[in-house]
Amino acid sequence: MKVGVCVIFDKIENMSGKLHALRAEGFDNCQLISWEPASWTLENAAALNKLLLENGITISAFWCGWEGPAIWNFYEGQKTLGLVPPEYREVRIKNLCDGSDFAKELGVKNVVTHMGFIPENPYDDQYIPFCDAVRKVAKHLKKNGQRLLFEAGQETPVTMLRCFETVDMDNLGVNLDTANVILYGKANPVDALEVFGKYVCNIHAKDGRYPVNGHELGQETRIGEGKVDFRGVLSKLYELGYDGYITIEREIVGEQQIADIRHAKAYLENLIDEITEKEGGH
Repeated sequence: MKVGVCVIFDKIENMSGKLHALRAEGFDNCQLISWEPASWTLENAAALNKLLLENGITISAFWCGWEGPAIWNFYEGQKTLGLVPPEYREVRIKNLCDGSDFAKELGVKNVVTHMGFIPENPYDDQYIPFCDAVRKVAKHLKKNGQRLLFEAGQETPVTMLRCFETVDMDNLGVNLDTANVILYGKANPVDALEVFGKYVCNIHAKDGRYPVNGHELGQETRIGEGKVDFRGVLSKLYELGYDGYITIEREIVGEQQIADIRHAKAYLENLIDEITEKEGGH
């Protein structure tokens, strides 16, 4: 397992400094996050490939945003996030397909996004249309030799599994955000791996606490200060044979974010070494 970090791609002129800083911190991989479809051009892909090569950085996944409103709570989130709201579905299908094409130019096989609050009730009027939309995106990615990863958290693990069964495409996977399943009050990540562990293709290493009211998500924390059992998560991943990327995500800005990312890198690498040594000795 290799530890990386999330990097936001907004303007190409900002990327040289970001990738240089990434390498200076001892990282050689990242998830590239972008909410700017206008920046997904062939010219930007060529320039970015050059910078990645110069800095020795691998992109483990492209986190693909989409157009329209995005409100991260339990009420307005139902109406604004992902492919679930029908009024935004078509433009977001196009966004995800365009993002896939951009990721292909970067040689990236995993495309990640938030799908929204997938209906738990399979008889919900929007469940099948939503799954049809996912299938349309997944078919486009399959032509590009890519996997479509759902960032976990806004749905229960069983709802995710049911959606995969309904869509019935072999290039669907999970980007397990270890905190999101807690922040949304849907599961804990160790138990979630019992349900969809075989589908996990990347990890967001993040920590947080459960919600304390019915409107707002729980609070994100520095890794090690929330409710995520990272030893349990990493041990279960080892048991499942996962040997991919563990990508740190800390959703604050400024010097504290940098300090917390450094802390997370040391914390996770030490834990991975301990678990590998212990489990490998059996």
